[in-house]
Amino acid sequence: MPDDSNLVLKPPPLQAESPPIVLASRSAARRSLLESAGIRADYRAADVDEHVIRDRARACGMEAGQTALELARAKARAISVDNGAAVIGADQMLSCDGAWFDKPESMDAARQQLRTLRGRPHMLHTAVVMLRDGAEVWRHVACPVLHMRAFSDSFLERYLAMEGNAILSCVGCYRLEGMGIHLFSHIKGEHSAIMGLPLLALLQALRAQRIIMQ
Repeated sequence: MPDDSNLVLKPPPLQAESPPIVLASRSAARRSLLESAGIRADYRAADVDEHVIRDRARACGMEAGQTALELARAKARAISVDNGAAVIGADQMLSCDGAWFDKPESMDAARQQLRTLRGRPHMLHTAVVMLRDGAEVWRHVACPVLHMRAFSDSFLERYLAMEGNAILSCVGCYRLEGMGIHLFSHIKGEHSAIMGLPLLALLQALRAQRIIMQ
């Protein structure tokens, strides 16, 4: 009997054919979030000097959330597109008792950062910006709070050995989709915002722009 499974009509997608969506990031986590929601996008790395932007923001007295917005905005603006594409820029800052934390430059820096955050709550300021034809049409900052448990030094060393250099690309030295979940006692906030892209707010913005179905 012939296989007619390919003859079954697939339902139309939720996303319009035009305009295209461009995410100004090559982050595997952000890409996975969009793809899991059925969103088609082009993924491009944005060439911006994040250290200069952060230093300027700090000198101007900006808060961490404002700085994350500036970083997201700069990344979106660094992408050249046409045809009215929706360009999405996103970035994340971590603050704890008023201090900012950046991605660690070495395993020793990661070790020290985790010791500093151990037993304390910290906040992730996850910003996302959308541009259309060079104009900012939407922006949002989510602020999940994560409580890191008072883990032992022996656990910390085992954790660092298991995760390796992968955590050097994470502002908090952890990946919640992996072994990083063991660092926490409780978490308040949207999981996707912790992963780097506040998905519920972004989907609502895409609906408002009529890029995905209402």
